[in-house]
Amino acid sequence: MVEENKNKEKKTRENPCTTKQSSKKRNRKEVAIFGNYRNYYGYRVGQDLEEDPRIKMLNREWFEGKKCLDIGCNSGLITIAIAKKFCCQSILGVDIDGDRIEDARWTLRKVVKTNAIKLPSMTPKSADVNGLQNQTTKSPTEMTLEKSIDTPCLQGEDLFDIVSFQKGNFVQNWRPPEDNYDTILCLSVTKWIHLNWGDEGLITLFWKVWKLLQPGGVFVLEPQPWSSYQNNRLVSETAAANYKTIQIPPQDFQDILLDKVNLAETM
Repeated sequence: MVEENKNKEKKTRENPCTTKQSSKKRNRKEVAIFGNYRNYYGYRVGQDLEEDPRIKMLNREWFEGKKCLDIGCNSGLITIAIAKKFCCQSILGVDIDGDRIEDARWTLRKVVKTNAIKLPSMTPKSADVNGLQNQTTKSPTEMTLEKSIDTPCLQGEDLFDIVSFQKGNFVQNWRPPEDNYDTILCLSVTKWIHLNWGDEGLITLFWKVWKLLQPGGVFVLEPQPWSSYQNNRLVSETAAANYKTIQIPPQDFQDILLDKVNLAETM
């Protein structure tokens, strides 16, 4: 939850997923201790890019007609874009932050509404429909969704039956509604699990993925580099303490998955 530094007459309950840091030179600012920044993926999409570049690295065969799970989905931009572009049978996004899940559900409703308006019309995008043309500047994150919306995949189907979101702590206590999945994504999440729950949390993540993944399934993992850990080690006392004790660097994740967690047969 992005918090604003404003005086309020009534106290509001703070999101436990975020804290505030004080500074003599700057006002208080949000510190997302689990990486749960609003539009966390947005910074990846520059003004000259139409969609998140990671989507271009994904293979359709991993998702088409498959049951998918997106761990750490944030505001759901990638989750929805994958569903639209690759024709998933279903895709569930889970995130530790309830505010980000609400953002994701809002985005899904917006995409469904936009798609319903676009489907009956074959008018080019540049045309003025009913005298109403988009006069607002699109954010980089909206470009990812618009790119996927314009593709023919899943047109005419109800995205509400395909895409869903749940709040939950995947590492500690979240129970998935399905016993197994064909494809599981974990994009830019491992650092935050590592800093908050150490090596044990990371191994728990990998073990739970192994338990949930269908034989022959695909685990799409995007770990952050060690330099990124250094930049974020002070977001909380817990992160600072775990940073000092981490024994499994990101470059060893593949060996852990293949040798220790036994994902070799499902990768």
